[in-house]
Amino acid sequence: MAFQNNSGDIILDVVLTDEGRRLLALGGGDFEITQFALGDDEINYALFETGSTTALQDLSILQTPILEAFTNNTSMMKSKLLSLTDSSLLYLPVLRLNTLREPLTAQNNFVVCVDSVTWDDSSSTSPKSIGVDSESGERDGFIYGASTDDSGAHIVVDSGIDSTDITQLTDGTPIETSFMIQIDNRLGSIVSKDGTSSLSPTSIDDDNVATYLIQSNPAGGSTSWVSSPSQENYENNDTPINGPISKRLLFKIRSSEDLRVSNFLFNRIGSTISDSTYAHDNVKIIDSIVRVSGITTGYSLDIPVRFAKSV
Repeated sequence: MAFQNNSGDIILDVVLTDEGRRLLALGGGDFEITQFALGDDEINYALFETGSTTALQDLSILQTPILEAFTNNTSMMKSKLLSLTDSSLLYLPVLRLNTLREPLTAQNNFVVCVDSVTWDDSSSTSPKSIGVDSESGERDGFIYGASTDDSGAHIVVDSGIDSTDITQLTDGTPIETSFMIQIDNRLGSIVSKDGTSSLSPTSIDDDNVATYLIQSNPAGGSTSWVSSPSQENYENNDTPINGPISKRLLFKIRSSEDLRVSNFLFNRIGSTISDSTYAHDNVKIIDSIVRVSGITTGYSLDIPVRFAKSV
């Protein structure tokens, strides 16, 4: 990794996306860049010095070293810049993980039990399950990754204005109506919150990152992926959003067949742990991230997810 010195001339360092490189490789001479994105991942706006003279207020920001462009889309462009025509907007919608509806585990993540034995082996002696406790039942934050029903936890993401200064959404306020979910395709896929409906990814890039486009009722199915909560959800403390809610996204993660039938990926990119939080001392894990982004504003939220298998 390298940095560009940003204290002198401005240098543009640009890379093509996976799709752009594919089109360029096709040849034919008709390759043309029609879309591009800008980001400010490295910038800390808290460095703006309001007490300095006008010329020096943003000097520290302008001299911030900038990362050289590289092609790993999971590391770059997390915060894309947005152009807005309405200059009177004071707030933009954000995404918040709703742990009031679906609590996390004690490690502040979601744990995907990749097979039925890891979820619940129905044994009172030498248990291997970590998803179900023999006394208290299903554990908070544990997702049954092999289920095709509503067993286990699911993930809830709320979108709205996170400010008590706003009481309702106006016509000019941009709201999220569609969402993009990115997940390591080797580890799992995205399904509905009840586990009955699945989607095909719109793309899988060269880093094995699968992208899913979630709309209110994708693929004409009957399962609701995106709902419109009422204002009572905010008033009843049913959401982490401190203002009006626009949309609520609900989904689960289904473990991949490779994780269910083989330990290869666990041995290759994972580890084995002994943790009193789990019911027994030998659990193979892979820690990953599932990213949810709003299509309208590009606001993204990284959700920590652990894939676990009892051995």
